[in-house]
Amino acid sequence: MSRDDPARTIDLLAVPQVSLTGEVGKEMLASLLEQLGNVESGSGPVVIEITTLGGDAEFGRRMALELGLARQRLRRRLVFLGKTVVYSAGVTFMGAFPCADRYLTRDAMLLIHVRQLEKTVQVQGPMRASLPQLESLCEQIKAGIELEERDFRRLIEGSRVTMDELTERALYNWYLTAEDALERGLIAGIA
Repeated sequence: MSRDDPARTIDLLAVPQVSLTGEVGKEMLASLLEQLGNVESGSGPVVIEITTLGGDAEFGRRMALELGLARQRLRRRLVFLGKTVVYSAGVTFMGAFPCADRYLTRDAMLLIHVRQLEKTVQVQGPMRASLPQLESLCEQIKAGIELEERDFRRLIEGSRVTMDELTERALYNWYLTAEDALERGLIAGIA
């Protein structure tokens, strides 16, 4: 698959070697690892298609890590193809591909949002005993924001989207059509 030949790229996208559908989580990670193992002996580019309504952000990060390891091990071009919906943790996985290796189907929709936290904190008893609990929660939030920013930087690298714009729009759920994503440089083309 030549980056210089868009027609050949579109033809090869029609036959993905790896297909991921459903919630980003333990099962999708296992499927990714198994399917990547099945292409170990081949040559040429590997097209990885995904349709997902999202899932666990940490599994999205783990899938991105495994993709990087597979890229080194296989020494082959890995190409992303998002079909119909690529939401949330699916976009985290998409960020593991360079913009030049990302494609969406014409009907595809992306959803980018900030990390979510749902936690009730009850402070009761001695103040001195409550402080570590609150400090721990603050550290959890800071760590989550750092991970989010790292993933966001990887997602927009090489695109026309700035970090300021992304963090502002993602705060309120940013939906992008395939055409929007192409216009903003988040993908290389529409299949």
